Amino acid sequence: MSKEQIKGLIERRLPEAGLVDTPLDGVRLFRVIEAMPCMPAVYEPTVVAILSGTKEAVLDGEHHVYGSDKYLLCPMTLPVEAGTPRASKADPLLGVVITLNPRVMRELALEIETAAGGTRQARGGAPSALTLASWDVGFTQALLRLLDLLDNPVDLEVLGQGRMRELCYAVLMGEAGAAARRAFGVGNEIARAIDYLSNHMNEQVTIDDMADLVGMSRAVFHRRFKEATTMSPIQFVKSMRLNNAAMKIAEGKTVSESARDVGYQSSSQFSREFKRMYGQSPREWSNAAQVPQRLS
Repeated sequence: MSKEQIKGLIERRLPEAGLVDTPLDGVRLFRVIEAMPCMPAVYEPTVVAILSGTKEAVLDGEHHVYGSDKYLLCPMTLPVEAGTPRASKADPLLGVVITLNPRVMRELALEIETAAGGTRQARGGAPSALTLASWDVGFTQALLRLLDLLDNPVDLEVLGQGRMRELCYAVLMGEAGAAARRAFGVGNEIARAIDYLSNHMNEQVTIDDMADLVGMSRAVFHRRFKEATTMSPIQFVKSMRLNNAAMKIAEGKTVSESARDVGYQSSSQFSREFKRMYGQSPREWSNAAQVPQRLS
């Protein structure tokens, strides 16, 4: 029943197609009624919950297609391709995107481990990248309680942060909890390295820089990084830069501006790597790209 209540709440607030912010910081609602192919995107730490229809995210060639039976956890910033290839007026995509606050997630992950005497800590490897998890009772009720605040500005102001914390707790304790705790709890070195890279995209950050940042040898960092993201550090850095550039070009920035913004010094190198990644030159991409209000 709670899922139907959430669906009704979103339908009431979003009768037409679109992606809208809500008064809840980091919470957006969406309705998509046209099929959109998977396009370059950069996911931040996020939960995506679908109430009807299906959505797709592609990471390093692996397709994650999910609907209302699973929600998606992205516990770290990742270069992906995302789209809604099956959406239509007859079968619209309806859902909610929740940006996770890394500070809140870290605090909760550590509190959970402390309260459980260390038994809940997910050990034995790097954090997983994209994870699909079943809607359990805790997650469903926490999401409903969070979105219920939209109907009362006073409740939202007073209870908003607490309800968001409750949702984060539900994620950490649910089916995606192991991946979330590895990303935000003790031993979250790979997520920290990715966060550093994301904030220094226009600088020449090397693999050695990232390994030094988290106190690992280059070889150990390389292995742990690939376990977490499915990509080598070099491949990841290139994908992050090119995906960011492709998004900037689609939004109307010039090719040269987009290349500079993501740290490319050589326009010829940028054009070569862009075409190798997307099968089009940056200028061809710019001519073909439209600036749709699309859901990443």
